[in-house]
Amino acid sequence: MMTCNRQFAVVLIWVFALSAATNACAQSGSAPGAAKATTPTGDAVIPSADPPGITPTARAAIDKGIQFLVRSQNRDGSWRSRGSTGSYPVAMTSLAGLALLSGGSTPTQGLQARNVSGALTYILKSARRDGLIAQIEEESHCMHGHGFAMLFLAQCYGMEEDPQRQAQIRLVLQRAIDLTARSQSAAGGWLYTPDSGGDEGSVTVTQVQGLRACRNAGLAVPKEIIDNAMTYLVRSTNEDGGIRYQVSDSGPSRPAITAAAVACWYNAGLYDDSHARRALAYVKRTLSPHPSRGTRYFGHFYYAHLYMAQVMYLSGDKEWNAYFPVMRDILLSRQNRDDGSWDGDHVGRTYGTAVALVVLQLPYKSLPIMQR
Repeated sequence: MMTCNRQFAVVLIWVFALSAATNACAQSGSAPGAAKATTPTGDAVIPSADPPGITPTARAAIDKGIQFLVRSQNRDGSWRSRGSTGSYPVAMTSLAGLALLSGGSTPTQGLQARNVSGALTYILKSARRDGLIAQIEEESHCMHGHGFAMLFLAQCYGMEEDPQRQAQIRLVLQRAIDLTARSQSAAGGWLYTPDSGGDEGSVTVTQVQGLRACRNAGLAVPKEIIDNAMTYLVRSTNEDGGIRYQVSDSGPSRPAITAAAVACWYNAGLYDDSHARRALAYVKRTLSPHPSRGTRYFGHFYYAHLYMAQVMYLSGDKEWNAYFPVMRDILLSRQNRDDGSWDGDHVGRTYGTAVALVVLQLPYKSLPIMQR
C-alpha cells in the first residue's frame, strides 16, 4: 500500500473553544468542595468539552490510541508498518500524522505538537527533487504514500507558524503536484509507481484527495488533472453504482474503492452528482456497519471506513448520527486493551490505529479536508 490562514484559524477556534469550555466548567463549581451537578438518578455530571457521540469510553480509547502512536514513533519522526506487507514509512507517517492532527494538535500547538512536527520533518526529508515523496528503498509501491503525504502536508501548511518552514512545505507540495500530474495515465488514473503509465482505483483516489487538499490550501493544481481523474471514476462505475478496480477491466464493484470515490466527489462539492448519489447508495448497502443489516465487509475494513466515515460525516447529521455510534462501538470493541492499538487490514498496528483515530475524531472537526 503504498486557506492557509483559514486552516490555522479553524484550529485556533477549536482550541479557544476548548479552553473556554474548560474555564466555564471551573467557574461553575468544579473546584474542590463545590457542589456538583447531578442527573435525576443522582449520578454526578462530569463537564465535558467533547462533541456529541464522543462518550467517556470513546474519549479514553482515543487517548490510549494516541499514546500508542506517541510511544511507537521513531526517533527520526517516522512510523512504519508492523504488518507483513512492508514498512511503507511515508504512508504510515502521513496517516499517523493525520491521526494526531485529528485530535487538535498542530506542528506547533497541542499536546502532540512535537510528534506532529517530527512527522512533518520526516515527510519533508522524504521529498525528492523530482517531486516524489517516498523512501524508495522501503516503498517499491510508493504512490499511495505520495498521495497520503500530500494530504498530510496540505493540512499542516496552514497550521505551521514558521514562515521558512511553511515555504518549504509549499515547495515540496508544488513539486509533488507536478509529479502527480506527470504520472497520470492516459485514462486519467494512477498506479503504484509514478512511471508505470497504468491506473487503478485505490491509488487514483489518494491522488485526487491529495490534490484537492493542496488546492484547498491555496496551491495551484491544474483543473484538467482533477477533471480527468473524476472522469476516470465515472468511467469505472458499474451498473450497480459501485466502482470497479480498474477502468479497463470488467470486474465487480469494490465497496472500499467506491467509498473513497464518493469522498472525492464530496471534496469537490459534487454532493448532487448522479454518479456520487448512486455510489453512495451502493456503499450504504455494502458497508453499513449496522449489524442488523447483515453487511459483509469485503475485506479492507479499515481502508473502507477511513473513507466511509468521511462520506457519512459530510452527508449531514442524519446519516452521521445513524452511522457513527455503531461504527464507534465496533472500533472500541476491536481496540487492543493492552497497548491501545488497532491492528488494521493485515497492514499493522500503526495503520489500524491511525485510521481508527481519524474516524473516531471526525466530530472534533480538526482536519480541513474532512469538514462540512
